[in-house]
Amino acid sequence: MTRPFLTISLIAVLAAGVTAQKPAPAKAAAAPNQKLEQMKKDAVADVDSMREFTQQMVDQIFSYGELGFQEFETSKYITGILEKNGFKVERGISGIPTAWVATWGAGKPVIAIGSDIDCIPQASQKPGVAYHDPIIEGAPGHGEGHNSGQAVNITGVLAVKKIMEREHLSGTIKIWPGVAEELVGSKAWFVRDGVFKDVDIAIFSHVDSSFAPQEWGDDSGNGLVSVEYSFKGESAHAAGQPWRGRSALDAVELMDVGWNFRREHLRLQQRSHYVITNGGDQPNVVPPNASVWYYFRENDYPHIKELWDIGNTMAKAASMMTSTEVSWRILGTAWPKHMSKTLSELMEDNIKAVGMPTWSEADQALARGIQHELKSKEEGLATKVSALKGPIPEEQRRGGGSDDIGDVSWTVPTVSLRFPSNIPGLPGHNWANAISMATPIAHKGATAGAKVQAMTMLEILTRPEVVQQAWDYFKNVQNKDKKYIPFITDKDPPAIWLNKATLDKYRPEMRKYYYDPTKYKTYLEQLGIKYPTVRSATSTAQP
Repeated sequence: MTRPFLTISLIAVLAAGVTAQKPAPAKAAAAPNQKLEQMKKDAVADVDSMREFTQQMVDQIFSYGELGFQEFETSKYITGILEKNGFKVERGISGIPTAWVATWGAGKPVIAIGSDIDCIPQASQKPGVAYHDPIIEGAPGHGEGHNSGQAVNITGVLAVKKIMEREHLSGTIKIWPGVAEELVGSKAWFVRDGVFKDVDIAIFSHVDSSFAPQEWGDDSGNGLVSVEYSFKGESAHAAGQPWRGRSALDAVELMDVGWNFRREHLRLQQRSHYVITNGGDQPNVVPPNASVWYYFRENDYPHIKELWDIGNTMAKAASMMTSTEVSWRILGTAWPKHMSKTLSELMEDNIKAVGMPTWSEADQALARGIQHELKSKEEGLATKVSALKGPIPEEQRRGGGSDDIGDVSWTVPTVSLRFPSNIPGLPGHNWANAISMATPIAHKGATAGAKVQAMTMLEILTRPEVVQQAWDYFKNVQNKDKKYIPFITDKDPPAIWLNKATLDKYRPEMRKYYYDPTKYKTYLEQLGIKYPTVRSATSTAQP
């Protein structure tokens, strides 16, 4: 793909602050650095010139709609771009076919920049349409927005790469994908296998409706272990001689009943949920095999481990009650996130410099349209950047989602950018969250995010004290009283078989809808969608 040359528009860039290096620090202003400020302005201008490139990446990955461990088209597309731009790509990281690391540059600092690439089951949705209208009924789709993060990072990296070459800056850039993040299925394996062993700073990006760094310190999200329990019994004729059978499904159901009774006596912070992945073959055969898949979520390692131990006890008890055998395997894991205060404050200054994208009335109409459809507050899109948040007190933490970037954040100083490409007030992990993700909302948000990533990388590359301060916080504050203990062992393989059957079923039809940028300027144009398409009149009040 060629990089487009568009009209360059410079934005004013504020000088970024430096976080002081003490355990309870106040920010100290950086000394003026005119050369750095000019480099940041040049990077911002270059990102602006790549708007079409960014838009095409966002739309292309959206059109693939690949579930975790099956991101073959997505990975082939992204690594192709990187190789054309001089990156050396190593594929098959940690035994995962869709995992890779792309490297360019030499020397210190080493910056690893990543974003997730997988999507959500049954979230197929036409972009720009403010009601449920799947491209393919039942197919997966980007109902979280992971199609946008690599566009943010790669656009920013290419702008930085050009400046590094011009200014002869030392530094190594590693780009990597969050494979199967919805299964929390890869990053702990990357950590285990040494992907980050020589990395100085990790930078991440994740779609949001706001514009801010991820909370620094222990935020409101949980860590988890993802465990599948499999029971083995004995088949028999369910009507003729049921007494000769030992039902594995009975064991699954007894485990689930026991767990649901136990919920009353678990901490408020816990989040646990399950699906029965194998319930038997047919009703007239006593099921000899059955499986149930649990997520055990909690705030910290000891409480996650405690939940897992309780789950194991429930499984053993169910096995004893049904005279079946039980085994279990870990399918995914995530430590609670802990982002760097130093890096988060640095990134916040760059976000303030860039500012929120300018939304059109069409953008706002789409947002208010789906908010009206889902009976959410019709507030439209946010117009101001969000404030950086710090740690949430333990007594106020009441659970939440998980992301295996947590394992990375306990391994190397890490900062995560939340960039504005989605719509407030939506359910998450849902078709509605796909509506904006191949529209001008996602395109503008990705461009804004790319500017912040480029500016932040340039500060890390040119200011050695940033790396030093980040590591001081990492060693003397973050890890002072805690130690990262992985949930997986060397014997736990990544669950690369997951989602294969689903993609085998839907991919032939999905291929018909892959975006073709040689024929269409945008994916909306290819699908023939009028932007925005709104079913009914909504509030016209401006946010």
